[in-house]
Order: sequence, then structure tokens, then C-alpha cells
Amino acid sequence: MLRSVVSSSIRRTNHATLTTNGLLLCRGARAISRLPPCCHYDNKALGYRCASSFGSHTNHNASTTSSNDKRLTWQAEHNVDIQRVTQRAIPSYFRQVPEEYRMSHMKAIAAIKDANIDMHMNLQSVKPDGRLILTFIRPGAETGGLLKLIQDLPWNHNDDGYLPLSEVKVFTAQDEILSISMFTYGEENAGPENVEEAGAHILEYAETLMKGDTVVGDIHPEPEDLFLRENIVDHMKRCSENYIRGADPRRFLQQMKLVRQVSGNEGIAILEEESLDEDTLGCYWLNIAIANSLPQISLENATRLLDLHNFDVLRAHLDMISDGENGDVTMIRMLVSPMDRHRPDKELFRSSFVTPMDGHGSRDDMFKLLKRELKRTKWLDPETMDLVFDRYPWLGVRRGEIITGFCSLMHPIMSKINPLAFSKTSIFHTVTKKRYIGHASAIVDLFLDRFHPTQRISQEDFESERARLQELIEAEVEDTMAAGLLYKMLEIVSHSLKTNIFLENRYAFGLRLDPSIMVAEQGEDRELPYGILFAHGRRFNGYHVRFRDISRGGMRLVTPPNGEQYALESARQYDECYGLAFAQQLKNKDIPEGGSKAVVLIDVDSLSLSAKNFVMRKSVKAFTDTILDLIVDTPETREQCVDLRGKKEVIYLGPDEQVIPQDINWIVQRAAKRGYDTPNAFMSSKPRAGINHKEFGVTSEGVNVYLDVALREILGIDPKKDSFTLKMTGGPDGDVAGNELKILIREYGDNCKIVGIADHSGCAEDPEGLNHEELMRLFHASLCISHFSESKLGTDGKLHLASTEEGVKARNSMHNRLVSDAFVPAGGRPNTIDIHNYKHFLLEGGGGASSPLIVEGANLFITTEARQALFEEAGVAIVKDSSANKGGVITSSYEIICAMLLSEEEFTDNKQQIVNEVLEKLRNFASMEAKLMFREFHNYPGSLPYHSQVISNAINNTTDVVIRALDDSLVSEAEVMDLLPLFRDHLPKTVADLAFDRVKERVPSQYVKNAIASSIASKLVYREGTKFVDSQPQDKLATIALAYIEKGKQVALLRESLEKGGILGDSEKQDILDLLEAGGARTALNLF
Repeated sequence: MLRSVVSSSIRRTNHATLTTNGLLLCRGARAISRLPPCCHYDNKALGYRCASSFGSHTNHNASTTSSNDKRLTWQAEHNVDIQRVTQRAIPSYFRQVPEEYRMSHMKAIAAIKDANIDMHMNLQSVKPDGRLILTFIRPGAETGGLLKLIQDLPWNHNDDGYLPLSEVKVFTAQDEILSISMFTYGEENAGPENVEEAGAHILEYAETLMKGDTVVGDIHPEPEDLFLRENIVDHMKRCSENYIRGADPRRFLQQMKLVRQVSGNEGIAILEEESLDEDTLGCYWLNIAIANSLPQISLENATRLLDLHNFDVLRAHLDMISDGENGDVTMIRMLVSPMDRHRPDKELFRSSFVTPMDGHGSRDDMFKLLKRELKRTKWLDPETMDLVFDRYPWLGVRRGEIITGFCSLMHPIMSKINPLAFSKTSIFHTVTKKRYIGHASAIVDLFLDRFHPTQRISQEDFESERARLQELIEAEVEDTMAAGLLYKMLEIVSHSLKTNIFLENRYAFGLRLDPSIMVAEQGEDRELPYGILFAHGRRFNGYHVRFRDISRGGMRLVTPPNGEQYALESARQYDECYGLAFAQQLKNKDIPEGGSKAVVLIDVDSLSLSAKNFVMRKSVKAFTDTILDLIVDTPETREQCVDLRGKKEVIYLGPDEQVIPQDINWIVQRAAKRGYDTPNAFMSSKPRAGINHKEFGVTSEGVNVYLDVALREILGIDPKKDSFTLKMTGGPDGDVAGNELKILIREYGDNCKIVGIADHSGCAEDPEGLNHEELMRLFHASLCISHFSESKLGTDGKLHLASTEEGVKARNSMHNRLVSDAFVPAGGRPNTIDIHNYKHFLLEGGGGASSPLIVEGANLFITTEARQALFEEAGVAIVKDSSANKGGVITSSYEIICAMLLSEEEFTDNKQQIVNEVLEKLRNFASMEAKLMFREFHNYPGSLPYHSQVISNAINNTTDVVIRALDDSLVSEAEVMDLLPLFRDHLPKTVADLAFDRVKERVPSQYVKNAIASSIASKLVYREGTKFVDSQPQDKLATIALAYIEKGKQVALLRESLEKGGILGDSEKQDILDLLEAGGARTALNLF
């Protein structure tokens, strides 16, 4: 009797390869070259020829046949073993394998038996739809053999010539004398033209089931609407014809339910049931539906985990089912049974980690553990899998995942102490040494006890156990490096406030951390963030840092090209995230949300381009879903996630580097499914219901306001009338750079001479100014600077390409070499100009800088120390990034409030008007800050970056104290309602007109309070200056700010009376006299 997919061994000698159906050998050359030496079987001649020596497995006593011997046509009755296969093979093999392939198998087996050599053969054939079939025929069966077979398969997703695995069928004789394993590679065509004919047996069964004519129970699924005819037909249209025709109807419906559970998401659904077949009693069927996965990896991971838990795979099937835009669902069905319990290689496993199969748990417990860990296999990092599958199986998946997560979290902290000793590799290697893995495991157990949903230990018991472990480390760990790491792991446990580790369907391991854990050394002098989220998953680590309870900021993906660069980026990942979030906090001063940033570091080393994109998209999903695990308030999270902080958290994301529209759409849809209060607001820049930053140039609109004011204030240039020169980093295809080029040409025409542009592809230089029409051609075509036509260059113009060494040098030095009135960095990596290289920006001979004015369109292009050095040594005026490019965050904030108040239809119907109003508001915010900044720069000592940060700090500080006043009931509810007009004024007019009456219902009260506070703060600081605000007692600042708004209303009424030209009363005249007396002279001098 044949069983479908059986474990079988692969030996590295004496294999035979069969080529059938006219297969071109060159198509599979790469794959076959990776297979062992083999004997090639000719389907037409029905003979064999040696391709290599048979080695030790050859039967040297077998008689040889001369080339003149006459070969007889094969007949089944000629061989007893083949008769056994054909006579005892039950319907599964014949139902699922077409006749032509069965005949090829039988002929090949006969040829090998006639040759009297060992039954090891590899066959290649091509299906009518062009897919490649690799068939492996092996003698007998070996425990765990399926895993070995899968691991030796050709083609993986890292290969340039990658072919996807689309179908698996492996069969074995019940007496285990022979196994046939078929793996089909290539994209599968759509389902049958007539699905109702192909699936008639399924439809008939479903109709009977829905009528109640079958016995409902363990054997048959419960009737439900999903099994209505139209739903089944729709599902079958996404399935292959072989899958439909070969499917048992009951199994098809069961698997259909599993597919429905994972459709449109990234989940895994599992159904287990006892086998009722007499031949397999005591075994279990596992049906596993895996959304949007690499099928070969999914099959290997599942088999690997089953092997870890002492299960042998007796049968299996793999089929692919289309899931539309979400990719495919990999459907795996396995028959599993307990392995031999006396295998020597399992002794450590059993002695250290007891599984239910060892007789210490129920069937339900057994499959609860198995299903939980099967769901994790899709998302486990390779380091974790090696740790728990190969090195320490007793750890279990959950412990192993936490250990690798803690090691990743420690790297940016410990590398500051000693970057060589505490490299990423050395941290993991040290913690997981055999000598210390027990200590690490005990620390993880303490973590699990602290956050266990139903058996959480008390704080007193936690502190006691923590102290005991610390004493244990002191007594048993002599290596100072190892001890330091274990102590830091204990600190992580103490500083963890929330985790998703007990959520069954999580994508990654997540932590909400007390920010002080990231302080590497005592006395580190920088502001602590409000909160930190950390996620560790398959091939990625991610941080989300924020500086206020309600915050927003972009998510960027960092994908180093090799392992060495990945290690460097890992060491500075948190600092980059912190720096970007802090810069965001400074620039978010005009909006309700505080500053935040997310940086996801992804390991794409040695991956092909398609595999890299696959991993990036998976990392985005896993990271954002982990954030949702930690912030959504649902019955599941309330039950499974212990929250030591106990306060709801509101986070809004936006796209940054390498985040694509596909990611944005998925994130919004996922937020809705996960129960986030305002899913459309969770991610900004949505393709339809968002304000695309690049399309509308929102960041660049703000940058240009600062450039305009700076040219006038610093250089005395009126750009509307006077000519000026400018250089820029960032290409015409970039968001900030491309739109800034468009605005410069729109606003100033030929007055603006752009003498140089550099981006990733190279740089273009022209002292006469680069041709505007050519730049706009590149902008509209989204082309980088390397596509600039050399025919459009002036006499001394040059185009340098990064494809040459000389071009790279020219590109990397352009921002330093070229002399211009202004420099706008609108692209480039953080810290391009730092304290070590800033002198390259200076002219030789002490003649100042290559540009006396810099307006930072890109984040963190220049370090704080370099800015100050350029100012002190060459008087360079630098408009800091947190001021210059805040237009993007202002726009995203308005997009968030639009998502709260408007339906998607309302927004799209009024989009252009809303965008125009948002652009006007952000230009106004930029203008107010620019005027205040240059006013204080002229009146008080300090550089422009200094005054920029002073302004941000003054507004943020005032916002925070007003928020606290509103939260602490220092302001009555009635007074808060009186302040609502400030929130209305903050909104774009069209949004306010359409939906201001929905504010109480749809906008979180905390958000409204934050918006009121930020409006009050920005009005106060922009009008009165930072010195006025800083001079007020901190404990009275909120009261003063609120009173200022009231007085402002009175001033507005007086101004209205004067503008109307009416007769003023005595009281009004006196009020005007008092105002002039109090601030007239000072105001006239422009001193604030």
C-alpha cells in the first residue's frame, strides 16, 4: 500500500537521474549539478548508462550486459517488487499521479532492478504547463528522512534562478520497501476552466452536508455558510486542477476553512485530527495553511519542528492556493506519528525538556504546544532556529526567541562600552555558550513568570528571584564579559513594561521598555524618550522611539548590503532611531503629536533581489503588527498581555525610506482588523485617502520658505530680483530634492543657478547653472541625475557617474568642492558632515566656506558638533533640519485628523481643496518660525541651530505644561470647551466646515487637549519670543499661557474696532493706551 509523502533518505552516491518529456538539461543544470553523482535513465531506450562510479553501494556481483544484448520491453509481471507496488498501491497514488508519470516511475524502477543496483534514482520531467518535476525514488524509509530530503533539494529563494516549489507528493509502500517523492517547481497556471466539473465530487458532498444528510461529528465538518455552492466555486477558482480533482471532499472543506482564516493576512491556521485509518491508528493528521510564505522553507520548517518534538512524518502533501494581492496560501497536510523513543540523538532532548509525547501530558496539551510552535516557525529568526532545533532543543522555541531578542537588544547598549568585545556576534556567542545557557534560560524564565497572563508572580517574589539570580551569576560566572551580559539581561527583564510573548498569533517578539534601559553609561547627558518599543523577528530588529504619549513619525527600513555593514548598523541602530525621533520632536512643535521614529534594520545579506524584497515586506508586516500587539486594547491583548504601565498608548506612523504603497495599504488594513481605534490614521500617506508628500511636495514647500527668508536675512539677496547660486544633494527623482528643484524654478526662474546636484547615481556640475528644462524632464520622469543629458551641459559642465571610481569620488565630494551662495542637502545618509570631516567644507586659505548658507532639507545630514564648528570657524548660517523640513510632519498630522473626522469619500471629494489649505498652513508655520529665528539670531548670541532648538524647546515645554494643566483638572471642563475654537482654527477650513461637530465623537479627548495645548504654545512663542516664555516661572507658565489666549481675544476685538473705523469708547481707548505703554517701544525695536 502506498502512502503519500513519506520520509526517505538521500544517499550521496548511486543515484539515477531520469530525463523525460523532452526536458532540456540546461534548464535544470544548476539544480542537478547540486545533486549527487547519478545514473541517467533514458525513457525511450528503457536502458541505463553510467554517469559516474557506483561507489560502495554498487552490487559488484551483478552480471553486466554487453551493448549487443537485446533488451526486452518491460512488463510488470517480470519483477515481484514492482508487482507489489502496483498491486498494493491504494487510490492515493493513482488518484493524484497522472498515468504517464506512474509509467515512468515503474519503468525506471524496473530498469534499476534489472541492473541489480541500489534503489537510488533522481528523475526529471516537465509537465505540460512547463513546470519541472524532480522525482526521487529511494529504498525503504528512514526516521526523519523527509527533513533530510527537503534540506537537499535544489533551488532556494536566494538563487538568481529561483523556481518556486508549487506542489509536493511523496509516496511509500506500506512495507517501506520503496518510496517515491515528487517535487514540482515553477509557477502554476490558473485552475481548471470548468471548476464545477473538476470539483463535482466536492460540490456534491457539500450539498449533502448542508442538507444534514451526513452524520455531523468528528468525521464531517459542521455545516456553515462558507460551504454554500457559490463560496466553494469561488474558492476552487483559486486552486489548481490537480488539487481539486485529487482532493477528498471532507478534507477539501476543512482546508477551505483554514484558508479563509489566513486569507488577506500573514497568519498560520492549523487543524489536527486523529487518523481513523486502520493502518495508521495512533497517528495524527496535521493540516497547515500558511499565508504568503516561501513553500519550500515552510515545508522544511514544519518538518524540522516535528522532528524536534519526536514526531515522524509518514505522509504529506503540499499545494498552493492563490490569495489574490496577498500572494498565495501554502497548504500542507501531514500524517505524523511518534518516533522511536530510544534514539540516541534524542537522549539530551528527553532528559532536559519533557514533551507531552513522553507521556507527561494530554493529547490537547501536546497539540497546543505543537500548534503554537508551528505558528512561530514562519517568523523565527535563523539564529533562533539553530539555537532551539540544533544546539539546545530543551530550550523550546519561546525561550530561544527571547534569548536571541535580548542579545539583539543588548548590542547597541553594550557596544558603546566596548565595540570589539561586545560585537553582535560575540554577544550571542557568549550568552549561548554551554557554560552560560542555563543562566540565560533562568533569566528568561523570570521574564516569563513576570508577564504570565494567569500565573504572574508578585513584585516581591520577582525581586527575590532577581536577587537570587544575580547572586548566582556572581558566584558561578567568572568571565566579566559573560557576567556583564547576564546582568544586562536581568536589567532588561526589570525594565520591560509589556510584552506580546504570550499572544498565540504574534508575528515577532515585542517589548515596551522603560527608556532608561538604553542608557549605556552613567552620566549620559541627553533627554530620555517618553517610550521605546522593540521588536525582534525573522531577519530584522526594530525600534520605535517617541518623546510624547501621542506621537507620530516615519518608519524607515535599513538594509545593509553585507554582514559587516549590518553589524555596524546594528550597533548604531538605536542611536539613529533616537536622533531621528528627537529631531522629529523638535519639528513637531506646531502639531498635537509628539515626535517619534521607527527604524527597522533588516538582514538581507546574500539575498537575491526578489528575496530581499520579500524579506523587507515581511519585516514591515511583522514590525507593525508587533507594535499593534503592544498598543491595541482588545479582549485578547487584555487577557494575554500583562501591562505594568497601565496606560493606553497612541502611536501614528508615516512612511520613510524604502516603505512602499503596498506596505502602507497593508498596515492600515491590518490596524483595522486588529481593532485600532482610528486605523486610517495609524499610517499616513495612504495612496487614495492620504496626502502623498512627493506628489504635493509638502516638505519642500517648507524648505523653500526658510531658504527664501535666509537668503534675504543672511546674504541680503532678494531671490525674486537677484541672481544666486545653489548646490544640492538628492536627485531629481527624490521627494525633497525633486520638489525643491520644481519650486526653485517655479518661484525664481533664471535667478536660481543650480551649479551642482549629487545623488546615489553620480553628480552633475555646471558653473553656469544646470539646464532647468532638463532637470524638470528628470523630475517628471522620476529619473536620477545620471540620466542628465550631457548635451545640456555648459562649456565647463561635467557629469560624473557612480559606476566609476572617479565618479564616486566626485559625487562624494561635490557638496564640499563646489562654491555657491547656498547649499540645500535634500538627500543623503545621516552624519555625512561630521566633526571629523567638516573642514572639507571650508575654502583653502581661510576664505570662509564653500557655501555661507545651508538649509537642511534632509534629516541629520550634519552633526550637531559639525554645525557649531562651521559656525564658529567660518560663520556658516545653518537652518537646522528640525525647522527647515517640518512641512512633511505638519502635513501628516493633518492627514491623521482628516482620517479621524472624514470618510474616505468626503476626503477624496474635497482632496485638492484640503491639500491647498494644508500647504497654506504649513507655509505659515514655516514663515512664523523663520522670522522669529532670524529675529532672535540678530538680537541675541548663538548660531541658527541653537536658536532653532531654543524655539522648539520653548514651544514643546509650553505645550507639555499646558497639557498637564488640562489633564490635572486645573482647567474645568467648561473652560476646555471654551478653548475648542483653538482646535477649530487649527483645522483646515474645509475639514472644519464639514466635520467639526464630530470632534467629540471621533477624536480622542487626549488628542484634542494636545492640539489645544500646541496651538496655545506656538501662538505664545511665535508672537512673544523665547525670552518671554523662558523668563516665566515654570509652575505658572500654564496659567500665563491660558491667560495670554484670553488677553489675545481682547486685543483682537480692539483691532477689529480700529479696522472698522468706529467710534471707540473710553474703556477701549484706555486699553489701547495701556498696550502701547506696556510694549510699544520694545515692539517697535523688534525686541522680544
